[in-house]
Amino acid sequence: MNSKTPFPGAVTASGVSIHLGHGKDRFEAVQKIGFRIEAGEFICILGPSGCGKSTLLGALAGHLIPSGGQLLVDDQTVSGPAPERGMVFQHHTLFPWRRVIDNVAFGLKMRGVGKEERHRQAKEILQLVGLEGFENRWPSQLSGGMQQRVEIARVLINRPRLLLMDEPFGALDAQCRMEMQQLLLGIWSKIRTTVIFVTHDIDEALFLADRILVMSPRPGRLIEDLSVDFPRPRQADVVTSPEFMRLKRHCLELLRHEPGQALPRLSPLGLPRELAAQPA
Repeated sequence: MNSKTPFPGAVTASGVSIHLGHGKDRFEAVQKIGFRIEAGEFICILGPSGCGKSTLLGALAGHLIPSGGQLLVDDQTVSGPAPERGMVFQHHTLFPWRRVIDNVAFGLKMRGVGKEERHRQAKEILQLVGLEGFENRWPSQLSGGMQQRVEIARVLINRPRLLLMDEPFGALDAQCRMEMQQLLLGIWSKIRTTVIFVTHDIDEALFLADRILVMSPRPGRLIEDLSVDFPRPRQADVVTSPEFMRLKRHCLELLRHEPGQALPRLSPLGLPRELAAQPA
């Protein structure tokens, strides 16, 4: 491990603003956001459509340069794309003319790793994502959930410090989505890379995250940094617990928040909202 990066995968954002477009079409997508993410945390970024979630993720990936503020990974400025910051999108970007194993191993091929070694590593990663035995399939022969598993494997083979995920399960049906969420948590529990996961689905954010960064409508601002303390490993029945429902109600209120109004407070568990809102 490099002594200059003792906590690989730590992220610091200080007053980050991002503008998109040019000339008269230029607008502010993200406004003066600041946060700290420790190495190995699972963070969800939650917010309404168009609030700048994906824009912020693009800046973390190095595809966009902030117009103000500072964005650091392990105390070094993000200045462009790098394999150590891997991105998974909602729709897979697999090469249809390459078999699964060669899709997964592609990053190693670009770095000059020999075929035998890159296939060995690809098989290990495919086993991790539950696709052992599918090495020689074509992407078109896989279901949507399996394609996303290959996509995740293709990123993980580069041993990234950050796994950046932009609504990766948004196109899947409800059952497959839950299976993929549980698979992702299982993978993360083994490799403990830092995960930053964008979603507009409150249930998904609460089920996955250590913390949820809630963003306002555009220009996106950070309006709450919410801790999620459900014990791990998490099971599907956590979504029916009183604490889950309390946090879900609070997130709904945050997402409905109108600019200029006071932000809603998180009420204590078990108290009716009208009583919880009364001063002590």
